[in-house]
Amino acid sequence: MFRSERKIMKILAIESSCDETAAAVVEDGRNIISSVVASQVEEHKLYGGVVPEIASRRHAEAIVPVVRQALEDAECRLSDIDAIGVTYAPGLIGALLVGVNFAKGLSLATEIPLVPVHHLRSHIASNYISNKELKPPFLCLVVSGGHSHIVMVEDYTKMKIIGKTRDDAAGEAFDKAARTMGMPYPGGIEMDRVAENGNPFAFKLPRPAVHDAPYDFSFSGLKTAVINLIHNSAQKGVELNKADVCASFRYAVVDCLVTNFIKAAEDLGQKKLVIAGGVSANSLLRRTLAEECKKRDWEMYMPEKSLCGDNAAMVGSQGYYEFLSGNIAGTDLNAFATMSIEKG
Repeated sequence: MFRSERKIMKILAIESSCDETAAAVVEDGRNIISSVVASQVEEHKLYGGVVPEIASRRHAEAIVPVVRQALEDAECRLSDIDAIGVTYAPGLIGALLVGVNFAKGLSLATEIPLVPVHHLRSHIASNYISNKELKPPFLCLVVSGGHSHIVMVEDYTKMKIIGKTRDDAAGEAFDKAARTMGMPYPGGIEMDRVAENGNPFAFKLPRPAVHDAPYDFSFSGLKTAVINLIHNSAQKGVELNKADVCASFRYAVVDCLVTNFIKAAEDLGQKKLVIAGGVSANSLLRRTLAEECKKRDWEMYMPEKSLCGDNAAMVGSQGYYEFLSGNIAGTDLNAFATMSIEKG
């Protein structure tokens, strides 16, 4: 007597929250069958950052060919797809609406279930693709251009914010400091590269703390400190060693992130740590957390660098778990510029 095999579930995922139009086909939340990303970085580089109106227009132009390519690469037809997952919050509202409205139309035309997916939850889910053995519960540091959170992931769709930034996100601080030094957008990536050859102790920079909130972050003062250092030196005609400035600033930001993250883990008794988001690609953050976890004999998980930035594969991963939990949307689904990861 043969045992019937469980049907493999395929999710068609769509991502358009910022400046990447992406689509992917993911099986059972863990395996990438195809992943296509159309980046707008070169165009936005001309302006030193993302221009929302341009981003929305480029998404509208790219969404159809990107989704078609993802299906072709996966050798799939729409009839093979079990659900359509789409990023609906948070992000640039005009950009999000392109992906959401396209997904709604596709769902309506094909009668394939529509699954709304939270962008930050997707970043966390990138770890399920890179680390097949990873399962909740775990404590996650989510760091990107727009967010810096410490999140207790109790289950695939149940999360609680333990700490968050009170002002700038870590990625935003990296990008703005890099821009002040004349580095091209996205500055955080270039700063990380240059910092590898610098002295992290060359300049003393502050480590802002939030009173009565030991797990919260504050990066605006640190960002201002390094910008003032650069401007004051320029006014005095003093040439700074760019690598040393980058290394010192990177060390300060990473120190703040790691200190709060480790403290939260110790206080909560969590020994399984995960990082996610664009800044999780930062070389020093990855090395430092790996070392700290090794010292304590804790488990440490991180996504492949190729999955740290925005992509649709991570949306397909989280979309799978949202679908299993019954999170299905109708044609009244809307996009939201802001939304807590707890509400998802």
